[in-house]
Amino acid sequence: MIFTLNFVIKMIFAFAKIQSRIAINSTILLNLRKISKNTLETHPYIIKDIKPFDINSSLKEVKSAFRNLTHSHLPVFQNNQYMGCISETDVSCFDSEKKLSDYSYAVEPFFVYKDTNWLDIIEAFANNNSNIMPVLSNEKEYLGYFELADIMNLFNNTPFLNENGGIIIVEKGSKEYSFSEISQIIESNDSKILGIFISKIEDNITQTTIKVSHENLNSIVQSFRRYGYEIISMHQEDKLMDSLKERSDYLDKYLNI
Repeated sequence: MIFTLNFVIKMIFAFAKIQSRIAINSTILLNLRKISKNTLETHPYIIKDIKPFDINSSLKEVKSAFRNLTHSHLPVFQNNQYMGCISETDVSCFDSEKKLSDYSYAVEPFFVYKDTNWLDIIEAFANNNSNIMPVLSNEKEYLGYFELADIMNLFNNTPFLNENGGIIIVEKGSKEYSFSEISQIIESNDSKILGIFISKIEDNITQTTIKVSHENLNSIVQSFRRYGYEIISMHQEDKLMDSLKERSDYLDKYLNI
């Protein structure tokens, strides 16, 4: 499965308010074969400690709530039905003497369903620049909300983080690299992919970060070179680099005689 995510920025965003907009600029591919359905169960993370604001609430009340919370958004109801979320950034610019209804155009109608996949939940966070995500039942009943920090902690249960392995960072022309080729290189060296994501795209060069099991790291690195990939990461197992360093040291000694 491939998901578009701002992987690094969202990890930071989980612990602080963000006043600026976030660009989605990473693509992540996760190997989820070892993860059971129950391991990444999101239902227990639904929070119900904040009562949504009615659209006719005063902005003084809403601003006071934001001052006492670390949320970037708060849910809003209309006629006892979930309407959307209002952001702290917008509310801070509104006239405190008015009501939310005077600025109903600023309410953003984003949410996820109770049974939404956890990676899709993270993508919803990214798309809406929020650190809370309202949760609805299939009947559109408001159930509560997720906090981004809680959902991101589910990464701790993925092989990308909790399995022992090595990190290899490679670069190749954006028109030349492929996930299938990367997979073939790794698996042909009797190793397994634990996770892979695009960490950088610049000047038609794509940088890919891969986590693999520890088997045959040196062989994998050499195979990537044979297929035209540049190795960005440093590896103690990289015998080619050790050989080049020895030759360079020998040449320096020869020139200094």
